[in-house]
Amino acid sequence: MTGVSLAGGAMTPFNRRKDGSSYRDWCAEAFRAALTDARLAARDIDALVIASESDFFSMQLNPAALVADELGLRGIRLQRVEGGGASGHLAVQAGAALVAAGQARRVAVLGFEASAAHLDGGTVGTLYSLSYDAWSEGATGIGSAAIYALSALAFMAETGATGADFARIAARNRQHARRNRFAHLGLDVSAADVLASPPVATPYRRLDCSPLSDGAACVILGRGADLPGTGRGRARLAGTGAANDRVRLGDRPAPGRFRAKTDAARQALAAAGCTAGDIGLAEVYDSFSGAQLQALDALGLAADAVAAERAGRFAADGALPVNLSGGLLGQGAPVGATGVAQVLAAAQQLEGRYHGVAPAAPPRFALVDTHGGIATLCAVSVLEAPR
Repeated sequence: MTGVSLAGGAMTPFNRRKDGSSYRDWCAEAFRAALTDARLAARDIDALVIASESDFFSMQLNPAALVADELGLRGIRLQRVEGGGASGHLAVQAGAALVAAGQARRVAVLGFEASAAHLDGGTVGTLYSLSYDAWSEGATGIGSAAIYALSALAFMAETGATGADFARIAARNRQHARRNRFAHLGLDVSAADVLASPPVATPYRRLDCSPLSDGAACVILGRGADLPGTGRGRARLAGTGAANDRVRLGDRPAPGRFRAKTDAARQALAAAGCTAGDIGLAEVYDSFSGAQLQALDALGLAADAVAAERAGRFAADGALPVNLSGGLLGQGAPVGATGVAQVLAAAQQLEGRYHGVAPAAPPRFALVDTHGGIATLCAVSVLEAPR
């Protein structure tokens, strides 16, 4: 991916939209703002990659064609990417691949989801249960929280992680989100507040869980030569990786470990020409608080992720700040937009122009991690700061 830069990007607020707007409005808002940030016009875009997890949320088949039409884009390359919670991140990787292969010069990657206000929570939960095996987990009605909880319990038994560790993560991410004007659920809460919130599925409580959100996010990708005036001072996508695991948790030899993340991270780091020790900040997929710690363990960002968490390594002022955006727990989770927003946040943090909590000194490398299912389909990217 050498030479593929993030020329610009933007996102809408992630929240529960009750203003009568639709994903068409959010996509247009994010796209226009991303063009402005990249100092480009719609006529400069020659490919559009759309990310959207479920047609049930948008009630629109073939959304790439529809969104392109709404944005006034004609005669360009179109595709849609879907990979559960990894949809947006995989779309960024697909867009970067088009640029790297010389099939497009300037690619808009646009993720969206209408998963909060369009349907009631029970229906959304039923649909998400189909993200696993629809013939087993989906047919039984078991929800995401229960499956994630089973994996978290296995991880706790192996590593000694506790509910207090998870609560610390949930509180910290929501505190970070208070500084993020686009965040859905920035809250002034403590770990004690998390532990006192209503139980959902042991070990998880309500404040351990990410919210359902609406919203859109967009990034513009290209090579410096094709981005006059925008290539300098912007982060580049240095390496990408993706890998899968067994769909059913019970089929995995280590159900508490996110092994596909390990494989995806190995690919991304090798492509970027760096090691886990070079990573100076990360945006990881924290659909549940324990999933963040499981991800950090699998990504190899600490020899002992539990000990590192307790030592403050992943805090804003730690050696490796994680989820300064607030993560899914705080920023929110409109699934198709989530990975796009993660990449955008990491890029802006590296560029020293992030609007929320930022590292004291932007590092050279950042890592972005996302997954679909329960770390069933994992995507990892390494971004490098502008030189």
